[in-house]
Amino acid sequence: MIALLGLSMVTVFLYLVMSKRLSPMVSLIAVPAVFALIGGFAPDLGDMITDGIKSVAPTAAMLLFAILYFGIMIDAGLFDPIARGVVRLTRNDPLRLIMGTVALVALVSLDGDGTTTFMITVSALLPIYRRLGVSPVVMTGLACLTNAILNVVPWGGPAARAASALRLDPQELFVPMIPALAAGLVTVFVLAYVLGQRERARLRTAAPALVGAGSGVSFSGGSGSGDSGSGGSGADGSEDGSGDFDVLAPDRESLRPKLYWFNAGLTVALLTALIVGVLPISVLFMIGCALALIVNYPKLEQQRDRIASHADSVVAVVAMVFAAAVFTGVLSGTGMIEQMAQYLLTALPDALFPFFSVIVAVLSVPFTFFMSNDAFYFGVMPILAEAGAQHGIGAMEIARASLLGQPIHMLSPLVPAMYVLIGLAKVDLGDHHRFAIKWALLVCAVVITTGLGLGLITIH
Repeated sequence: MIALLGLSMVTVFLYLVMSKRLSPMVSLIAVPAVFALIGGFAPDLGDMITDGIKSVAPTAAMLLFAILYFGIMIDAGLFDPIARGVVRLTRNDPLRLIMGTVALVALVSLDGDGTTTFMITVSALLPIYRRLGVSPVVMTGLACLTNAILNVVPWGGPAARAASALRLDPQELFVPMIPALAAGLVTVFVLAYVLGQRERARLRTAAPALVGAGSGVSFSGGSGSGDSGSGGSGADGSEDGSGDFDVLAPDRESLRPKLYWFNAGLTVALLTALIVGVLPISVLFMIGCALALIVNYPKLEQQRDRIASHADSVVAVVAMVFAAAVFTGVLSGTGMIEQMAQYLLTALPDALFPFFSVIVAVLSVPFTFFMSNDAFYFGVMPILAEAGAQHGIGAMEIARASLLGQPIHMLSPLVPAMYVLIGLAKVDLGDHHRFAIKWALLVCAVVITTGLGLGLITIH
């Protein structure tokens, strides 16, 4: 009976989230509370939720201060020279442009926010793509692949959800995954190189006719193959990368160019301390955020303005984590998750359980494409983790397995940031998916295979 109640609760939650009847945050709170009352657990509901909140508090603190920290770095201009440097290094060469796209997205993705990353990328690079005649579909596809890999950082969405759902240390979850994620990123760079060579050859073939028509650049012309954009002459942004977006506006009040090297050094030191494990990740970002505010914005009003400018992002993410505490607290406290796992164990042939973590990694590819991260990590993964625990497979291994399929998630039609990207680049969704999905599956295969080779997931 408890298993049926739990299955009903998860089903209702998935339906409400995926059909957009309720927001994920409201669903995470309301659905488990209602089902706990139906199951007669009203007297214990407060304790179950409190236990859940205690377990996710460090993750919530980490997210809060990590988002603030990288928001402050973007405001202060840490990524501006990087974006403009990539623009200068392209030198009217499609290969340099495409390789530079991956490098820029990889660096800016450290903030954990896909929307900001895509705004910076499009504002800096889209005019050059159009001027050289390189398809913007190449930019949008590679940007999604790169951002999806880097989004597995502990303050990004997937890892934070996995850690919250299974009550794991985000730092311990993430650091061993770095080599596998690096292999995925190297694969994207190799892909960018191959595509860049192809575009360079194509545009060299077309260059004589285009130059004869009066173009003043080495590789020039209209839209490349697969480009659903409007061609254009770069009117959507200036070549220095300022574009029409405030994120790279060269005259914004928050810029601190004289403190660039301090901010760069602080960020490198912070990320190094995170990997080494000098202090808990939440403490590191608390200290880093305080130092960044004191040095860059010493006046109280300035500090208030910077914090307020990122309040929407902070509140949305942290509220989601605490709401997830209600869901996971009820799942665990009522015994629903154990009972559902028992039924899963009964249904799955014993011969497959030695490969269970590999199966989870492979299933995470379609699951994270067709489901939101909230639905998968809060609704499905805890059941998989409990089933694995019944066969001696640790929650940490299942969590890592569930993250290995993330390179395809940013292509999901459920991801708002993707629509920001293709909207700014004026790329058709169908063209974007036709180009990117096959390469995303390749990157997923590399990351999962590397994870298996490194022992992140094992055959038991």
